[in-house]
Amino acid sequence: MTIKAGEKLPEAVFMEMTDNGPEPRKTDDIFKGKTVALFAVPGAFTPTCSVKHLPGFVEKSEALHGKGVDDIVCTSVNDVFVMNAWGDHAGTGDKVRMLADGNGDFAKALGLEMDGSSFGMGERSKRYSMLVKDGVVEQLNVEDGGEFKVSSADYMLGQL
Repeated sequence: MTIKAGEKLPEAVFMEMTDNGPEPRKTDDIFKGKTVALFAVPGAFTPTCSVKHLPGFVEKSEALHGKGVDDIVCTSVNDVFVMNAWGDHAGTGDKVRMLADGNGDFAKALGLEMDGSSFGMGERSKRYSMLVKDGVVEQLNVEDGGEFKVSSADYMLGQL
């Protein structure tokens, strides 16, 4: 069952690269008491994700913060080292936090997993964005198939 607006995010543990190496981050560590723009992609370094999705949130980070967003988070079913390298390559700096959902547990708990086996990718996350306030989903924008329309930073800005 897919999570819906008005529902609390499930408990999950992500991995985030820090100056001390990979560290776990619980859902509450990320979302409690904050307004967070979260977006998920099927894979780091994949074409749409690298050319449109992540760069859009990097470019629009100031505008999102100006509309009340405290933090911008990108997640994907990739390991923490890949997410860190992708963030470095994309120049995310302190604009977008790169969180690894290495085993896809968060995607599955949300009901937003997809089977990318036909592309040699295995189980992944669907492409989506959501606005989360204090751990509760306020807006959920899930893409249909391979589209890139409702999960963009521009679309989210229009919802704020």
